[in-house]
Amino acid sequence: MSTKKITKKELTSKASELNLKGAAKLRKTDLIHAIQIAEGNSDCFARISNCAVTPCLYRSECQA
Repeated sequence: MSTKKITKKELTSKASELNLKGAAKLRKTDLIHAIQIAEGNSDCFARISNCAVTPCLYRSECQA
C-alpha cells in the first residue's frame, strides 16, 4: 500500500482532464471533493472516519 500523498499539481492535472474550471483556485480538500463528484463518486474525502471504500486514490491521505 502506498503512503505517497497526492500533490496539488497532480490534482489540478486530473481536474483539467475532467474539464473542471477554476481548479487551481480551490483548496486541496475542495479540489479532491470536486474531482470525486466529477467522477461520479461521493465527495467523502476526510468526511467519514471508518471508510471501507477501496480502491481509492486518496485513501492513504484521507485516513492518515
